Amino acid sequence: MAISARKEITLLDGGIGQEIHHRSTRGDPHPLWSVMVMREAPDVVIRVYEDFLNAGAKVLTLNTYTATPIRLKNQGMESELNHIHQEASALVDQAIQQSRVARARISKMGCLPPLAASYVAEAAPDYAKARSDYERLIEAQIDYVDGFLVETMSNTVEMTAARDALVTAGQPVRIGLTVEDDGTNRLRSGEPLSKAIEELSKGPIESLLINCSQPEVVNRAFDELRKLGCSYGAYANGFTTIAPLRPGGTVKELEYRVDLGPEKYTDYVLNWIESGATIVGGCCEISPAHIEHIHQTFIDRGISAVNFDKTLNSAV
Repeated sequence: MAISARKEITLLDGGIGQEIHHRSTRGDPHPLWSVMVMREAPDVVIRVYEDFLNAGAKVLTLNTYTATPIRLKNQGMESELNHIHQEASALVDQAIQQSRVARARISKMGCLPPLAASYVAEAAPDYAKARSDYERLIEAQIDYVDGFLVETMSNTVEMTAARDALVTAGQPVRIGLTVEDDGTNRLRSGEPLSKAIEELSKGPIESLLINCSQPEVVNRAFDELRKLGCSYGAYANGFTTIAPLRPGGTVKELEYRVDLGPEKYTDYVLNWIESGATIVGGCCEISPAHIEHIHQTFIDRGISAVNFDKTLNSAV
């Protein structure tokens, strides 16, 4: 469908955690990554959110990607889980209040991430443990957010557990899958993307996204996502490769792409929209400058950037 036929596109934020990491005064990143920066320097987190808001993002996700029971337990901090999620919520609220953006125009989303490690399916717990942990994360966030994003699912077990936990909680199901960067339409686990689509077809699904994958592989993945008949889209990363990152590792092992500036990334986003995407944004290494360029391009083309509740957004 031509872009001219699309008048409303949900515009997510970018790589919140990575942007927080880059702006911190820490030397080496902590295993809890941007969550630890939030504990040490909350003003950094607020400024990052403000910059994404002022760039045009209409959806903000809590900075709790590593605040899972498993990861917190590994650092002796599991008892702080609820407090960390409340703190993350409060910082988003403060950023919105300090920005030029009305709260009614923003979707504030809870984060349901991989429970033990990004990209590495063998580190994931079994279904029962995953389901229990996702229910715990939902409970920790539900009173503070407008909905949830399931992010960076590398395998069908965690994906299904997160989906089922959301259904039990009466929440819309919005899921982000991460796929191999070789264009083979496989999850990072090696499972075919089609297997994930088959599983998701068994339950309610509001939207399905490809996230934290290279932008070049997104359109091919859309061939599978379309089969569900729900809204779909993408928020890609700007890493050269995620291969060096293993369980217990940190983002210092990853390199960013020098060939993926705001203009180039916007070209990918426009191509996704041409292919039917109605939800776009950025993941790791996609900065406020990237989102600002996307937003300005939307304005130039008469496209409204909206949050997940389009009725709250009559204009860009």
